Amino acid sequence: MIGLFDSGVGGLSVLKAITENGIKDDFIYFGDTKNVPYGTKTKDEILSFTKDIMEFFIKKGADCAIMACNTSSALVYEDLRKKFSDKIKIYPLIQYAAPFFKNEKETIGVMATNATVKSRAYTREITKINPRANIVELECQKFVEIVEKMLYSDPLSLNYIEEKVEYLKNAECKKIILGCTHFPYLVPVFKKFAPDIEFIDPAKLLIKSIQKELFVNQSEESSFEFYVSSDPESFKQSGSMFFDIKEQPKLAEFAKV
Repeated sequence: MIGLFDSGVGGLSVLKAITENGIKDDFIYFGDTKNVPYGTKTKDEILSFTKDIMEFFIKKGADCAIMACNTSSALVYEDLRKKFSDKIKIYPLIQYAAPFFKNEKETIGVMATNATVKSRAYTREITKINPRANIVELECQKFVEIVEKMLYSDPLSLNYIEEKVEYLKNAECKKIILGCTHFPYLVPVFKKFAPDIEFIDPAKLLIKSIQKELFVNQSEESSFEFYVSSDPESFKQSGSMFFDIKEQPKLAEFAKV
């Protein structure tokens, strides 16, 4: 069983990418809707949330957990690895995406949440293997709300998106990492303002890295369970725009207190 978690519907982009790569398994997805967005939370808060989620996955019998959330990968992966590595395999987004930029010579842009940019996690992980890499990280916190509320045609939202894209264009970025799982849903809008820039979904890089491991124990058919920490019906309505959620999401027991 493969567990995936995010603060909301954004991580469904990771689940979709996994299934589109032909990986079949029993999937359990947890959306921490009570605490969305993680991008504005402290490390201590996120660590508390994610410890509970790891315990939940272990109780459910998951063999591995995919951190379908850049913010948690940036801030608490090492803490979770130290505490749970003997019980469950944990795959963080940023750490698995970074090796794909080991030979990059052009300036790399990163669009991410407040917390991810503040952590400088992409710069840290990429420069570990590419010390000469030039990375420009840019806070784009409002993108989360734009995706969650489907504000793709809202004039103020479009102005905000254009300003962020223009900033990275002016920084001469040829590639932009989408450092939040919500952001790939905005690629068609990004392309209107920057048709020549390559927008990179790190979830696809993570899957490329681990798909051989995931293929080892895969099932003949996939099954899906969806859990949330609040408002299951709202999650299904918004999440179904990004993934075919046939099963009714459930309120996780640990989140009811």
